[in-house]
Amino acid sequence: MIKAGIIGATGYAGAELVRILTAHREVKIVWYGSRSYIDQKYADIYRNLFEIVEDVCLDDSLEELASRVDVIFTATPQGYLASILNDAVLAKAKIVDLSADYRLQDVHVYEKWYGISHRSPQYLAEAVYGLCEVNREAVAKARLVANPGCYTTCSILTAYPLVKEGLIDPDTLIIDAKSGVSGAGRGAKTSNLFCEVNESIKAYGVTTHRHTPEIEEQLGYAAGRSIVVNFTPHLVPMNRGILVTEYAACQRKGDGSLPTYAEIKAVYDSYYEKEPFVRVLKKDVCPETRWVEGSNYVDINFRIDERTGRIILMGALDNLVKGAAGQAVQNMNLMFGLPETEGLMMVPVFP
Repeated sequence: MIKAGIIGATGYAGAELVRILTAHREVKIVWYGSRSYIDQKYADIYRNLFEIVEDVCLDDSLEELASRVDVIFTATPQGYLASILNDAVLAKAKIVDLSADYRLQDVHVYEKWYGISHRSPQYLAEAVYGLCEVNREAVAKARLVANPGCYTTCSILTAYPLVKEGLIDPDTLIIDAKSGVSGAGRGAKTSNLFCEVNESIKAYGVTTHRHTPEIEEQLGYAAGRSIVVNFTPHLVPMNRGILVTEYAACQRKGDGSLPTYAEIKAVYDSYYEKEPFVRVLKKDVCPETRWVEGSNYVDINFRIDERTGRIILMGALDNLVKGAAGQAVQNMNLMFGLPETEGLMMVPVFP
């Protein structure tokens, strides 16, 4: 039985980790870390776990935790793990970090976009970007995994096969993304109050959102060169979900014609047909967040616009599952040689 500890267990992503891991046959949670609720029963904070979890919340002492568990999940703000990670901790336990501290390989890019100094850049080269569908083999060998962000997971997986195969010009890529309110975390913020969000939709982080360099870096690896994209997120009045709509110019064939539906579909199938959590939908069916809610699935589809010579790519996932906790468990499964799907075959919840 794998012993797991969670730092940040009372945030939304942390709570989702608890929900998933309580049903995982190979894992026992032995540490529910939370600065805000030390010595309080976890089930008093999240009453959906009444009579399921009996433990109390502990502090966030990383070194003590590492001596008691096999894997640590850090569902914490940016900068936390980077400020305290050391060789002694990594020698004792594997880590899946849900923050952005080790997602970007260039420390200067991290410091520019996040506005903080990176306290342990020596681990950047070792950290594996935990997008299982792309980096599965590296994740399996890792002791430090950088769990991707929710917007980035959806944006990258939706475009990755076409960028990798050179079927679109990645420098023309425009990503319009929408997220439910839980993506902003559980902390109290005026902008996330019901009356501020309900019956409204807004763009935010325009030209400055921190997931932009993460998308550029990972799709740049697929393209084999540096790329620049436009990424604009929006907040929508729903609890969960990410929907991305991406636009890019198609690379025309030698005779000047556009690739056909069948050709694009064959590329997606070659990448994702055997992926347990990526579903390429039937022709003309648009992804919807309601059909992935509560699950680890990503739904993807596309449509070619013959009139403009562009292709429209669409993707949907649950930001707290495949966009955070589910993906973290998927990474953990790989790191410990377990079936990748263990604990994650939840059917999407509807209605």
